[in-house]
Amino acid sequence: MKILTLIIGFCAVLAQAAQKPNLVFMIADDCTHRDIGCYGGQAYTPHIDALAQEGMRFTHCFQTAPMCSPTRHTIYTGQYPVKSGAYPNHTHVDAGTPSIVQYLRDLGYRVAQSGKTHVAPNSVFAWEKIPGGKNPEFDKVDAFMADCKSKSEPFCLLLCSNEPHTPWNKGDASRYPPEKIKLPPYFVDTPETREGMSRYLAEVTYYDSQVGEAVQLLEKNGLANNTLLIVVSEQGSSMPFAKWTCYDNGLQSAFIARWPGKIKPGSVNPALIEYVDILPTFIGVAGGEPAPLLDGESLLPVFEGKQEHKKYVYGEMTTRGIFSGSKYFGIRSVRSERFKYIWNFTPKAEFKNTCTVSKAFRSWEARADAGDERAKKLVQAYKFRPEVELYDIGNDPLEMNNLAGNPEHKTVMAELRAELERWMAHCGDEGQATEMKALERMEKKVNQKPSKKNK
Repeated sequence: MKILTLIIGFCAVLAQAAQKPNLVFMIADDCTHRDIGCYGGQAYTPHIDALAQEGMRFTHCFQTAPMCSPTRHTIYTGQYPVKSGAYPNHTHVDAGTPSIVQYLRDLGYRVAQSGKTHVAPNSVFAWEKIPGGKNPEFDKVDAFMADCKSKSEPFCLLLCSNEPHTPWNKGDASRYPPEKIKLPPYFVDTPETREGMSRYLAEVTYYDSQVGEAVQLLEKNGLANNTLLIVVSEQGSSMPFAKWTCYDNGLQSAFIARWPGKIKPGSVNPALIEYVDILPTFIGVAGGEPAPLLDGESLLPVFEGKQEHKKYVYGEMTTRGIFSGSKYFGIRSVRSERFKYIWNFTPKAEFKNTCTVSKAFRSWEARADAGDERAKKLVQAYKFRPEVELYDIGNDPLEMNNLAGNPEHKTVMAELRAELERWMAHCGDEGQATEMKALERMEKKVNQKPSKKNK
């Protein structure tokens, strides 16, 4: 009997070891990484902060496009936006494009999604849709996890929040009295700005509570120890100089990965990584091989402690077709560890989006019209850009001092421009000509009026 018990126990251990790891990816919506607690921000984020202590916090994670739809297409296809065709907002990839669904299903995974989608077509993103609205419905997520566990089926679960996207009507804003909020130096200090920041920070905390629910469900279902959990913040907020821009506040993301027994708890990694690396990583975890179409590189060596990953990360922004956007204003960027190079295709055009029609930005313009020189400078900097911008991120992390006209940086500018043009060629990006074709890539043409919950 003892021998039989030992055999059964040994078989159970082998079965558990053979069980492929589960994959859970959780993404916010319009959350500036600098505002999260463990990234030095003033938002109260106890669950995200706790994850950082249990896993690895990345300090240099970037996405390619500072808008919702291109971001999600990049994550799920593993391809840069212009290469996949999904570079405008409200966009789509071509039918037959392989996505996370096809890659992981072929490796034996159930792929499910809950919350905000904003990708198309459905034939490409044919995941199990967990019923609900624009936020994950955790009772149904719980049922999905339990079902997978009962059937010993590995899963990839995409939990997609709609927060802290405007209109910032969730969470407890009383935690953030407007008069006590710290504003960054690139903001104009107005009551409207402070009131908006208060409600935005409350919604960052609300997103943090959703992260807490996801963690609790993994523990409840006994899945935490065999699950790679990644939590990110997406592009920056819709306050000025973040979303819709290729500054770090628009492109840089919080990225925390927890994988018990695989990732060292409490570790911090400065490697340059991109959202496009997520799908190759998931394929590697699932036991697959890199696919030719993928633009990213697996993060598995970085999870093991490697401190370097990429030499450059890239950005692109297309205003054509967005709500309240300019008819055209294309931006491309390349960033090394130290320097950021930005190319604005049409510097004579005015840069516009839903930020420029917001209460906060209009209050900046009112200050500027009243003679406030600092407000004039910031409004001008947001609405009108030079053709080229260069920032020394090491000494100017908030990108407030454009060095493009400085002859001392002629060599680094030439190197970065050459790298940017190489990347654009790889993606099939023809610059302004590609911008003008943006409407052809949109899921549906949209008017130029902002919605209550614009995407």
